[in-house]
Amino acid sequence: MTRLGDALPTDRDRDQSQDQDQDQDQARDPVDIGHRNQEDEAALWLAGSRLSHFHVCAFVNHQEEARQLLTPYLLDTLAQGEQWRQLLPSDQWPAHRAHLDAAGVPVAACEACGQLSLHDGVALGLDDHGGVDRGRLMEAIARWTHPHRGNDWPRVRLVADMGSLLQAAADPSELMIFEAEVNDVLARHRQPAICVYDIATLDGATMMDLLRTHPMTWIAGVLRENPFYTPPAEMLRELAARRAASGSRPSRSIELAATNLPALR
Repeated sequence: MTRLGDALPTDRDRDQSQDQDQDQDQARDPVDIGHRNQEDEAALWLAGSRLSHFHVCAFVNHQEEARQLLTPYLLDTLAQGEQWRQLLPSDQWPAHRAHLDAAGVPVAACEACGQLSLHDGVALGLDDHGGVDRGRLMEAIARWTHPHRGNDWPRVRLVADMGSLLQAAADPSELMIFEAEVNDVLARHRQPAICVYDIATLDGATMMDLLRTHPMTWIAGVLRENPFYTPPAEMLRELAARRAASGSRPSRSIELAATNLPALR
């Protein structure tokens, strides 16, 4: 199987010397669902900081900023022999591949062996009526991240242009429900996902909901623990209450999800 391997420097290589003490402290952290807590698990880095949760919301000003921010993370993924899956509208694939080629990524080889995989997030995430198909999205994420996913990649890193899906969705609140629900899958399967949103397309209420559904944020290249994060079960109950107050009938799936996430309450 062709892999990019040792040709690319990694975040771990660049920061190992200055973070040995931090490594030792984190190895002694108590077990907590959603956190990196296995001593033998490879360190996962983003923007020079270790990821302490598996679900990150990246707020960017435009697509080019997203590419520039994510490229070092992608290079680290390939250098570590891990898999990269990215949800991106298919009309952006040519420009994205060209950007990766310019960054030194052997795109054709990585796609051929399955180490790099692009998916049309809008086509995957919307049903025939423009509604968010949460079931299909969740099934794909669960299958890609499952510990017994049937491939040799030790870890899969997901990156999704969720902003495109949000703009195309007939009912954006359905996407907020998905963002809350997916925390459980990512935490149980211990695989990282970054959801990318263009700040210019968000109103204040939507941005606050995104903050409340992601335990970590990545803004202007800085990764932070998110103080606004709300446990999924609580968030789902609130979303159901909003629907009821607006005259919309709460989805039965929201009610079930809110009662079946005991680990993340």
